[in-house]
Amino acid sequence: MRMKKFTKTHEWVEVEGNIATIGITTHAAEELGDVTFVELPEEGKEVKKGEVLCAVESVKSASDVYSPISGKVIEVNTELDASPEIINEDAEGKGWIVKLEITDESELDELLTEEDYKNLL
Repeated sequence: MRMKKFTKTHEWVEVEGNIATIGITTHAAEELGDVTFVELPEEGKEVKKGEVLCAVESVKSASDVYSPISGKVIEVNTELDASPEIINEDAEGKGWIVKLEITDESELDELLTEEDYKNLL
């Protein structure tokens, strides 16, 4: 079963099985402006919920991306190295940043639904 959740800090997470795909929301990408660089984490890195996962830099500013859940980085979107603008073009699709192997599925219950996130904006 596939499910998509959001954080108050503008990350999205899409879960399929025990794998979570994570990125920043379309709203966050629009607020950042043109993304110029994405500092990707290393594969194998263990992150806890709320820790800095990576950083996204734009013409306006640099922003930390926080991990919505705990897990181990199993894949990074290396296309962002050469083409960080993919985040502006498709933040919640091709602009995904990392895939995590989930270590605590119960943390997903604490995240926002899409409706909750839209109400937050």
